[in-house]
Amino acid sequence: MSRPDWFVLALTLLGIIAYGLYKGRTSKDLEGYFLSNRAVPWYMVLLGIMGTQASAVTFLSAPGQAYTDGMRFVQYYFGLPLAMVVLCISFVPVFHRLKVFTAYEYLEQRFDGKTRTLTSFLFLVQRGLSTGISISAPSIILSSLLGWNIVWTNIFMGGLLIIYTVTGGAKAVAYTQQLQMIIIFSGMTIAAYIVVHRLPAGVGMSEILHIGGKEGKLNIITTGFEGKKKGFDWNDRYNLLSGIIGGFFLALSYFGTDQSQVGRYLTARSLAESRLGLLMNGLVKVPMQFLILLVGVMVFAFYKYNPEPLFFNKSQITVLEHSKYKDSLAIVTAQYNALEQRRLGGDPVGEGKAVYKATIRRWLDDIGGDSNDTNYIFLRFVTDYLPKGLVGLLIAVIFLAAWGSISATLNSLSSCTIIDFHKRFARGVTESREYRLSRLYTFFWGAFCVAVAQLAYNLGNSLIEAVNVLGSLFYGVILGIFLVAFYRKRVGGHAVFVSALIIETGVIVLGILIQTKVVGLSFLWLNVIGAGGVVLLSELLNPILSRLKQK
Repeated sequence: MSRPDWFVLALTLLGIIAYGLYKGRTSKDLEGYFLSNRAVPWYMVLLGIMGTQASAVTFLSAPGQAYTDGMRFVQYYFGLPLAMVVLCISFVPVFHRLKVFTAYEYLEQRFDGKTRTLTSFLFLVQRGLSTGISISAPSIILSSLLGWNIVWTNIFMGGLLIIYTVTGGAKAVAYTQQLQMIIIFSGMTIAAYIVVHRLPAGVGMSEILHIGGKEGKLNIITTGFEGKKKGFDWNDRYNLLSGIIGGFFLALSYFGTDQSQVGRYLTARSLAESRLGLLMNGLVKVPMQFLILLVGVMVFAFYKYNPEPLFFNKSQITVLEHSKYKDSLAIVTAQYNALEQRRLGGDPVGEGKAVYKATIRRWLDDIGGDSNDTNYIFLRFVTDYLPKGLVGLLIAVIFLAAWGSISATLNSLSSCTIIDFHKRFARGVTESREYRLSRLYTFFWGAFCVAVAQLAYNLGNSLIEAVNVLGSLFYGVILGIFLVAFYRKRVGGHAVFVSALIIETGVIVLGILIQTKVVGLSFLWLNVIGAGGVVLLSELLNPILSRLKQK
């Protein structure tokens, strides 16, 4: 990057840290550190919810997802508005009435201590691992731009965001997310404008949409019946049915039982403002994700008029240049560039590009490199084509998205650790001691997530898919526990606890079989299976276990 880019990037990030530390001053107790003294207005609740969900993975990986697979990923969010309505009716009033710090406190009152502990533990495992993947997203940027070692890049990134999260708590998170979302939307708008502005004269949005439609990238609605198979394709990840049903269960679990989100609307100053923040999120999220994916389609159309890189991840090309494939790479690169010139001149090139790209991926697999460059597509466009200064701003956008999401998550991981575990098993701790321990736990979870980020760099999926696949292994079971708590009043804690253990084991095994392609099923259905399995099995086990207990 140029000096102006570094200046804009540094100024933006340092400004956010300073702003968060300034606004994060609050009472030095758990109420202030975790819930901002329950005094946050609805619009900040909305921005906090969106900022926590829309991590750097969203802005870095989603355009690449649309570039490679089209816009059908937007169907993943179709069940979200309905989930917001259910939450506002059933979940939020209970949490507000009980004045809980974490969602899992309610489960001890409804069931017993072991059910609360199990559910909180499942959340800590799932969210800790997912956050590690989220940290790896901005680290990818720095390591790719500067050629830094990914290990030290993850430590650097994680260290910066831990600073103001540990220091400021929930209030710092809430105020910085407000400013972050404004900068993020401004940056994405600028990127979309640059795409259109740099196209040839006479080529505008109508031509972009025509290219996207012709190439199958505007596949916003798919039914699951489009493939060669007869009947519904259960292995199809994103379609109308899996999006509405699977997406509904996933959103209901994420926003209703994941402390990283529950903690955002528990900071609201009233029940009405919590509900308004959630309902507005249901209205805004789908169009927001649509527009982010549309940017990916725009970038796809852009490369129809401009040379497309042989491989978007520059750092991996450098790896090949220092491997046994050095000479072969030079030959393939020259042949590919000649092919691109022919294509831009109007000559048909058939499957030639795909063959060369497949060759690069095969070589990288052979030497243990990263052969999936989906996460680098948007980043490569930004660094190659945006004017000086704006590159720094767009890179800052991805950093801010990461920090907004991860800081909220670290805050929630710490709150669950201190409230659901430490306070229950260590009696007689003073308020000042609890406050210091909360900051210590925030630091611990930050270090844990940085460690996980080291393993997330070379994932086969796009990062946005990896996060959602991992979440689906746990969210369904957690949701099932809460559904029984709210709607099946006859069922006791022992039946729910045993059912959750059995179903969680089954879901993890099924998830492994899906990922290894032994079973053909979209990961979104794991949320339905997990939630439905816990509800049904607990209903069956409850009378049996009740009779055994009486004996």
